[in-house]
Amino acid sequence: MPEPLERKLVGLGDRELIGEWHDPTAGTGANTAEPDPAEAAAGRLSALSVERAVDLALSGQADGVVTAPLSKNAISAAGWNFPGHTELMQHRTRSEEAVMIMAAEETPLGGPLRMALLTTHIPLRAVADTVTEELIVCKTLVTAEALRRWWGVERPRILFAGMNPHCGEGGMFGTEEHEVFEPALAKLSGRDDLTVAGLLPGDTVYLAALRGDADLVITPYHDCGLAVLKTVARDTGVNVTAGLPFPRTSPDHGTAFDIAGTGTANPGAMTAAVELCLRFVRSETRP
Repeated sequence: MPEPLERKLVGLGDRELIGEWHDPTAGTGANTAEPDPAEAAAGRLSALSVERAVDLALSGQADGVVTAPLSKNAISAAGWNFPGHTELMQHRTRSEEAVMIMAAEETPLGGPLRMALLTTHIPLRAVADTVTEELIVCKTLVTAEALRRWWGVERPRILFAGMNPHCGEGGMFGTEEHEVFEPALAKLSGRDDLTVAGLLPGDTVYLAALRGDADLVITPYHDCGLAVLKTVARDTGVNVTAGLPFPRTSPDHGTAFDIAGTGTANPGAMTAAVELCLRFVRSETRP
């Protein structure tokens, strides 16, 4: 008979490993109905497992971490108020900044496709207020360091995807490109450790990256980038967290509860995540 779920939590449940406890509904006006006990138990096991993996990496007992998809609803029901792995692991490692990089090292349309997100799991209406000049500069520098450290790109060439249609069309469709992106790119252009390859509309920037004009695209929000990557590299995309003190990768898809038990899941992205983490670990341990 399978071991009871609560018994599996023993050994993960001491307070040193649990870390800070969060109320996901505090001050949010969210639905405070009692969560499903099974979902909460699964979420607790998921979150504790991630925290344990982080602790093993921080202590030097692991060189890198590969995570499987977890249910954001489940970890929220268990009391972890994080929108995903990236923020949970940033908190656990006390890292100043963490950046979600999505990467497909091989694509059917040409070369590799890599992108870094300025914002992750926030409402679309909040993106314009969240993306600031300081945020662009900070996340670009963290991303560039990851490209040097793990991908071995000495001077990364970075393209930027505009936020508005046609990059704002001279202010007709928005002013963020002129008021926010251009000052940030001017600051970054003065550096000798990266190359600003340009600011292009979101509907063409990925074609430029695929033909080799850049090593990575900085994209302003979640679906602006992931819609492209999951279309051209559905079964090989990898989520990489830049800014942590160790390599962390994950498949680029979610839990896919809708196909659970059907025997139709494709392990390609998980395999790619393991292989890419191994590549990063070896690059860090190379003499």
